[in-house]
Formats: sequence, C-alpha cells, structure tokens
Amino acid sequence: MSALSNYALRMARLSARIFGEVVRPTDSKSMKVVKLFSEQPLAKRKEVYDWYPPHNTYFALMKKLRFFGLYRDEHQDFKEEMRRLKKLRGKGKPKKGEGKRATKKK
Repeated sequence: MSALSNYALRMARLSARIFGEVVRPTDSKSMKVVKLFSEQPLAKRKEVYDWYPPHNTYFALMKKLRFFGLYRDEHQDFKEEMRRLKKLRGKGKPKKGEGKRATKKK
C-alpha cells in the first residue's frame, strides 16, 4: 500500500501547482529543464529590450529641432535639394490620378 492516500497525493499535487513547484518528483536533469522554462524569456528581460536607445523618439525630436532651425541634418537637406532639382527638370512624382495608368485609359 502507498505511503500517502489518494486524497493526500491529489492535495500535494494541487499545492505544488498553486505555488509553482514541480508537481511530480523529478531528477536533476529534468529540474534543469524546469528551471530553464520557469525563467523569464530573454526578449522580455528589461536589460535586453532597453539595450538600445528609443530611436523613434530621438528622430521625432531632431525633426522638430530641424524645423525650428536649431539642428542641421545635411543628409535630409541633400535629399530635399535632389527632390527640388528633379521637380525643376520635370522628373518629380505625378499628382494623384495623373500617372501612366490613368493617362492610358483615356
């Protein structure tokens, strides 16, 4: 006959489940796996996801500073100048509804 009654076994298992312990007796190799799965995933650890600065916030702030004239973004200036020169030569984007497909149907 077993040392514990059926009720006592069920209550021990329920207690282990409630308090986050291993429900059935396990060896050291299995405990290593249990410990691995009980840890928080790498992607959800604060030191991992806060590693890089918030680039979107910095980009928005720099854009506002550039608009006010307090910051000079030479790459963005170059891109705007190239866009302006293309428009002068007639190479800019067509307006909505004036593309190749729209002119083909008429």
